[in-house]
Amino acid sequence: MSEHITTANKIHFLPLEPKQEDILIEDIAHALSLMTRANGHFPEFYSVGQHCIGCSKEALARGYSNEVALMCLLHDASEAYISDITRPVKKEMKEYIVIERRLQNAIYERFLDRLPSKEEQEQISGIDDAMLYHEFYHYMGEKILPEGLQLHTEPDFYERPFQEVEQEFLSQYRKLAENLQ
Repeated sequence: MSEHITTANKIHFLPLEPKQEDILIEDIAHALSLMTRANGHFPEFYSVGQHCIGCSKEALARGYSNEVALMCLLHDASEAYISDITRPVKKEMKEYIVIERRLQNAIYERFLDRLPSKEEQEQISGIDDAMLYHEFYHYMGEKILPEGLQLHTEPDFYERPFQEVEQEFLSQYRKLAENLQ
């Protein structure tokens, strides 16, 4: 059995031993635009790509740095290579968490040349939780986290063609990466 996955750009990617040069923003944008949030249980298609774009826009609306906005755009990028596992199950899978963290760190290193600081990670997590709260409230009518997780933006909670999400993800990436230099 093969030790690699084949990405949209035909890269033979080793998820357990990620190489910087094999991590392509185009592969990430493509895969995340096709992956569903909530393990596919929302009543309509809402992608991980849309979620990440929304998190990035929220970071900018909160006045966070372009680096944090880029980190927010990429915070679920490991899912492009290893998918995701629901929170109740993931917390029991210690080895998966190690693999996911190693891969996510490689992605941050690839696109930002560093890992998020503790403060930046708290900003990313705060935005991610706020988006999760509002996504579940919008789609399921359920308040899954404590109330008070406010957003400064109006996320696009509607079904969008994956190609449109993929292109917006790439555009957001280019805009943020350009402003880092």
